[in-house]
Amino acid sequence: MKTLIRRTTKEDQKIALSSLKGFQVVSKRIKSSREKGVKIKVQETGEFITIPKKALTLLSAIIQNMAEGKTISIVPWNSEVSTQQAADMLNVSRPHLIKLLETKIIPFKKVGSHRRILLKDIIDYKEQLTKQREAQLDFLSTQAQDLKLGYEWYIHLGLKLY
Repeated sequence: MKTLIRRTTKEDQKIALSSLKGFQVVSKRIKSSREKGVKIKVQETGEFITIPKKALTLLSAIIQNMAEGKTISIVPWNSEVSTQQAADMLNVSRPHLIKLLETKIIPFKKVGSHRRILLKDIIDYKEQLTKQREAQLDFLSTQAQDLKLGYEWYIHLGLKLY
């Protein structure tokens, strides 16, 4: 499967917004069923098609993003990306990404002189960073509360927080 990228038009956004609420309600009901597939009726033809439940979850996310006017891209999990694409996904510079690759923090392979990174490895690294950040922020907030570095100084100054 190739990567699919589709820009959301204003018309697409309007349609997605109008169908979003109903789709979310139906999607929640279906999630609780034991069936592995979902039967959908195409109103224009009257035909029924069965799709996997996971595809319905993906469709729900697509409609949500379209309702927000976001561009949609669907990329196979085992896709390989260039160093520039990976750097853009991580919001870092390409030289910084290459340091991460060369220090084996993120796995990669070379195709000729080009480095290729699995999309899965980029997403895994990004999730790992998020978890580390959250843990560090939790530690800092706990430490600030223990040391009474929170909002107590407002009270000492006679200020109100609102």
